Amino acid sequence: MKPIRLTNHATDKLAERGATAEEVLEAVETATWEPAPDGKVQCAKDFNFEDYWKERWFATKRVHPIFVELESSIVVVTVIVYYF
Repeated sequence: MKPIRLTNHATDKLAERGATAEEVLEAVETATWEPAPDGKVQCAKDFNFEDYWKERWFATKRVHPIFVELESSIVVVTVIVYYF
């Protein structure tokens, strides 16, 4: 697999949205890739959460990175996180 790096925007959004860089890397490395708008690629991976987020209890966290695949690397441009 190509090296994976996160943009400053993606890194900044991790804590705000409750994900970790390790979860993003695991999602990109193991989840099925699908086309995203503007020539980007996306994937999503569910993680066992069993905790509170913003004062509500959730069992599962879905980490959804959006990225571009370059010739020599994969660049994550943003990360969306869903809780359910």
